[in-house]
Parts: sequence; C-alpha cells; structure tokens
Amino acid sequence: MLKLLGAVLVILAGTLGGFRRAAQYAERPRHIRGLIAALQRLETEIQYGFTPLPEALRRIGQQSKEPLKALFVSAADAMSPPLEHSAEEAFEQAMNKHWKAASLKSAEREILRQLSCTLGTSDRSNQSTHITLALQQLKQEETVAREDQGKYEKMSKSLGLLLGALIVILIF
Repeated sequence: MLKLLGAVLVILAGTLGGFRRAAQYAERPRHIRGLIAALQRLETEIQYGFTPLPEALRRIGQQSKEPLKALFVSAADAMSPPLEHSAEEAFEQAMNKHWKAASLKSAEREILRQLSCTLGTSDRSNQSTHITLALQQLKQEETVAREDQGKYEKMSKSLGLLLGALIVILIF
C-alpha cells in the first residue's frame, strides 16, 4: 500500500513538472506580446506625449500585467529621484530583479538591454527609431516562441508523465 502511494506521488510529481514546463512555453508568447504592447505605448508617450521617461515607464508599468508591471515600475523608480540612474542602469537593475518571474529568454533580455542604451540619450525621433527596431525584433521572437509552443508544449506534458512512470519502474 505504501509503495503504491509512493508510486502515485512520483508519477504525479513528474506530471506536474511536465505541465509546469508546458505552461512556460504557453506564457512566453503572451509575455512577448505584452512587452510589444508596452513598447508601443512607450513610443507613443515619447513621440506624442512629451512625457519624461521615468513617468512614461511608470504609466506603462501601471497599464501592464505582471511580471512586466514590476519590471517597468522598478525601472521608473530607479530613474526617479533620489537614485536618478540612467535608463540603461535602471533597466539592468530591474531585469536582474524581475526577469526570472517572466517566461522570457535571453534574446528578449538582450533586445531590452540594447534599447535601454539609447533611451533618454537621444532625441525623440532617434528613440522612436530604436523602439521600432526593438518591436520588429520582438515580433520575430514572438513567432519563434509560438513555433516552440506548438512543438514542445504537448510533448512536455507527455514527457513529464512518462518520466514519472520511468522513475517508478526503475525504483520498483
């Protein structure tokens, strides 16, 4: 009876691990779309709103869902007094602090890092050009993420269950 309970728990743990991995594949395109929407709002704020960058980031953060909300608000806080970090430093700190909560990969992080180097250091049209470039790169990453989701989401669920069953067979 105890062996059966242990076997069920091992299979359940493997299945839950597989479902968690599948959820990460499903969340990545959604988070990239949220990042695209946030950057489009940032471009509008910079181009037409004449909003200072920390205030624009704070507004965008308030309009976004977690975990992107925390990322943008944290960057805005780092750029505001008394800290007054540059956009590059603020985004680096925010990404170090909140990146693990997002189902994003290093490619998206690099896109944001490159964009943060130009934010607040040039005129509006140049910043708008860099945001447009970042948006194009993120749209390509979203396409890749959707392909990965289609390939690996179902496989991860099945693999988790099968791995749990394999462990039970090997142990017993």
